[in-house]
Amino acid sequence: MFDTKLSEIMTTDLITVGPEDRMEKVDEIFKKHEFHHLPVVDETNKLVGMLSKSDYLTLCNSFTIFNTRIAHEQNKRLFASMLVKEIMQKNTAKLQPENNVQIAVGFFRENLFHAIPIVDEENNLVGLVTTFDLINLAFSAPSVS
Repeated sequence: MFDTKLSEIMTTDLITVGPEDRMEKVDEIFKKHEFHHLPVVDETNKLVGMLSKSDYLTLCNSFTIFNTRIAHEQNKRLFASMLVKEIMQKNTAKLQPENNVQIAVGFFRENLFHAIPIVDEENNLVGLVTTFDLINLAFSAPSVS
């Protein structure tokens, strides 16, 4: 299991945003999809950062938990005025498709993030591995008696 290449478990059908996109685009994506990490790529698909749902939720008006119109309007104005590059994490850990699961497990154990972008030799985004992918792999492997 630990020798499994990341290319075998990574998600390759990714939704991404650009650094110049407005946070309102991120708002729409997180409301529509159930994932928690958005890779940020430039116009040539080079990885430039990551944006987590936690980063996004930190921006949200805390009063939206009460579902008030005013709080939602305030968030809408905020998201329309901010760019992804102002919020994204720029120094992002990354791995390559030929790296094995053991390396990814080490990254996750040593850090407080739950997704690692997978890039090729030119830093082009080719996939994403999450802790959920590792859990799926662990529980799909035959048990050893």
